[in-house]
Amino acid sequence: MFPSDPVRQDPARPDPDALLAQVQAQERKAARGKLRIYFGASAGVGKTYAMLAAARKLQDSGQPVLVGVVETHGRIDTAAMLAGLDLLPLRAIEHRGKRIAEFDLDGALQRQPPLILMDELAHSNAPGSRHPKRWQDVEELLEAGIDVLTTVNVQHLESLNDVVGGITGIRVGETVPDTVFDQADEVVLVDVPADELLARLRSGKVYQAPQAERAAKNFFRKGNLIALRELALRRTADRVEDDVRAYRVEQSIADIWKTGAALLACVGPRADGEHTVRSTARLAGQLGTGWHAVYVETPALQRLPAAQREHILKSLKLAEELGATTAVLSGQDIALAALDYARSHNLSKLVVGRGHRTWPWRAPHIKRLAQFAPDLDLIEIGVPRNEAAMPRTDTSDGDGHGGREQGSSDGLGSAGAELAGVALDQRRPATGYLIAAGASIATALAATPLLAYLDLANIAMLFLLVVVLVAVRYGRGPSVLATCVSVACFDFFFVPPRFTLAVSDFQYVITFVVMLAVGLITGHLTSGLRFQARVASQRERRSRALYEFARELSGALQTEQIFDTTQSAIQRAFRARATLLLPDDDGRLQAPTLNASDSATRTHLSVLDTGIAQWAFDRAEAAGLGTGTLPASRIFYLPLVAPMRTRGVLAIEPEQRRWILIPEQRQQLDTFAALAAIALERVHYIEVAQNALVSMESERLRNSLLAALSHDLRTPLTSLVGLSEALAGSRPALSEAQQASAQALHDEARRLSTMVANLLDMARIQSGDVQFNLQWQPLEEVVGSALRACTAALQQHRVSTRLPADLPLLRYDAVLIERVLANLLENAAKYTPPGARIEISAALHGAWINVMVYDDGPGLPPGREEALFEKFTRGERESAKPGVGLGLAICRAIVSAHGGSIHAASGHGVASPASPLGGAAFTFTLPLGTPPAMPDEE
Repeated sequence: MFPSDPVRQDPARPDPDALLAQVQAQERKAARGKLRIYFGASAGVGKTYAMLAAARKLQDSGQPVLVGVVETHGRIDTAAMLAGLDLLPLRAIEHRGKRIAEFDLDGALQRQPPLILMDELAHSNAPGSRHPKRWQDVEELLEAGIDVLTTVNVQHLESLNDVVGGITGIRVGETVPDTVFDQADEVVLVDVPADELLARLRSGKVYQAPQAERAAKNFFRKGNLIALRELALRRTADRVEDDVRAYRVEQSIADIWKTGAALLACVGPRADGEHTVRSTARLAGQLGTGWHAVYVETPALQRLPAAQREHILKSLKLAEELGATTAVLSGQDIALAALDYARSHNLSKLVVGRGHRTWPWRAPHIKRLAQFAPDLDLIEIGVPRNEAAMPRTDTSDGDGHGGREQGSSDGLGSAGAELAGVALDQRRPATGYLIAAGASIATALAATPLLAYLDLANIAMLFLLVVVLVAVRYGRGPSVLATCVSVACFDFFFVPPRFTLAVSDFQYVITFVVMLAVGLITGHLTSGLRFQARVASQRERRSRALYEFARELSGALQTEQIFDTTQSAIQRAFRARATLLLPDDDGRLQAPTLNASDSATRTHLSVLDTGIAQWAFDRAEAAGLGTGTLPASRIFYLPLVAPMRTRGVLAIEPEQRRWILIPEQRQQLDTFAALAAIALERVHYIEVAQNALVSMESERLRNSLLAALSHDLRTPLTSLVGLSEALAGSRPALSEAQQASAQALHDEARRLSTMVANLLDMARIQSGDVQFNLQWQPLEEVVGSALRACTAALQQHRVSTRLPADLPLLRYDAVLIERVLANLLENAAKYTPPGARIEISAALHGAWINVMVYDDGPGLPPGREEALFEKFTRGERESAKPGVGLGLAICRAIVSAHGGSIHAASGHGVASPASPLGGAAFTFTLPLGTPPAMPDEE
């Protein structure tokens, strides 16, 4: 907030930057879908029913409505509301051998409905879905321009999750970020009294009988429901308050609307500042409302003693700890600056300290507040008895603000002078006064020879010029001294009788008075302009620092660059030592190495406490200096919170501990940390994208090599197989030893030919060159052909089939599915001892058929059930068994191309549904579909 001008600006005049930002926000909002949330205290209040009722009403008015997902929970009334609405088919996801029906996000995006219903916003999607949470699906729908109606309970809001858990004793695991709730275009509260909700529970309108009994004994107790209802009402009220504030900003409404009881505490440098803060906090707690605390820094208050400056910072820090929103304002007038803040934040009640004795011509601030804003409620806090008896140190401004023209003037917050290194008046207080007096005397001596040429009025102007120059350079105090000395010198050297302070003509007395008044007023105004110029310079310096930091980070492509840029930027902007602590793959922060060149940096690194930093990283909360966690530490630990996760911790050791308490400096530091966190996340995802690109290119190259090699080897291998067969059947007959050699040559050639065929098939499937011959046919035929193809491999094993007689026809490519079964059978024969049992079974499971090949062998390596389906992965890492580890990868590729899935399980010697014989079990699924109708027999 820029300092207020002496003449108050027209509040109705809009800010061009704010208008531009508003137009841009409206453009983004117009391209985005609208989100309406039906919000309730608990299950059973009627959120889904209300959402369906609104959807039916919209559909009756002609708007298309699509039901993405609605959970009726067996409620008859809710299920009846679905009649006549267009339902989007759910998508089946395979997870741990079960088919889970989930929302089909791609199907919804493909249909592009104007409005879609998405029940239970906090729902967690099944593994394998595009997003882990349903609210993320909703975000993608909104970005696509689709309007969404959804529901959520109060216990699912992230900020209230632990509060509800403490009330009910049950903490839910599915939550929604509060930002999703706050950014919704509309929130509809569905409210039911506790007694009515309990009656609905007993009548079976919430849960079925067994579940209703358990709910009544645990979650659905009357006290719980009343507390949850209060939380829902309060959260909705907060949401409506945000809507009111946004509307006031959009419409440029300056008048305060007393829609709430929010408080504004005006904090000053006096000893009763903390008492004002505590009193406001108690009052806000009694009213159940939020509150703000501000300190207004005027030119008169910019040079305060160190003790008062520390007291102000402690008062603001106390207000933050008690839950207030704090700010340091700059302005010429305390009352006007506080009123501007109250109007911009729609704060209807101002709390100020008891007015102190002030100059007769200066009205107390509370009277000026009442004069400028008669529509505001003013609350005056009395002085504590122990402080009322203490002598006051200064009485310059009264009413909780005061200051003297002495002591330190490094300012507070907005000026930020001590951080920027500005040369302020208090650093050479005696020098300024001496120069002011000397300049006035020197002007008198220099103007004495000019008395014959200049009129007294012109000489008086020279003295006023000196007063202005002194005020610009040294401030108000020296300018006052320069005014007094100039009047005295003008009287002594130039007014007759000269060289005496006597005045012969009364009109010169008026001249002295006017000259003194003009000098004082000019010095005051010049000092104020100097203060405003310094504040504007500090703001410009902070803006430039943020701009340069953001520009440097935008070009950073490595973590080391971000580290160096952040370190140097904080050193320049805050005059503080800074270090970035980044986590390893396990989330543990790594301590930096002590290899710095200068001793100051080595000292800073040596006092870093990685334990505090890890605490701040794990909880995403600031710790150390100036916080409520280990405040005695010399270092301030600020977590780098990015949109996806916390990326590290920024450790800062300021040269002066006091600046970390200044709200404006802390806000700027938070902005620096946010920029660094986003840059780290950007670099992380650049590395992820690069690794993915390298992996894709490697995979493409490997597939190309496989295809080329397998194609070039296939022809000579086919010839080799044919020649070995001809050699074995040649005449005259070979000897027994020659026949064995010819047969061995034939077997190895066939094995090598099969391996090359697998390589070629794998490359063709992944390149998409395979043309499927999908036909409706029985499963028994392909099972039989696979068993015949594997006769040689299975001759030492006991093989059986368990295929129901009523299996329907399936639509698949017989050659490819035969390859899947053959690979699974050969795999079972290869890794089980002779005489082991191998079975093939099939069973219907909903809209799918499950085909299982299992044995009673040693099973699969523990924890590698999923890894076995990767290319070139074998069951035994070092094995004499033939193969290159492509069989299961080919099986997965073929089954996935048919729209199914395949997974492995191991019983480790114990029979179970996943492994009926206790060994390895491979199950793949195929969709049933609808077979064509058979022609009628004549």
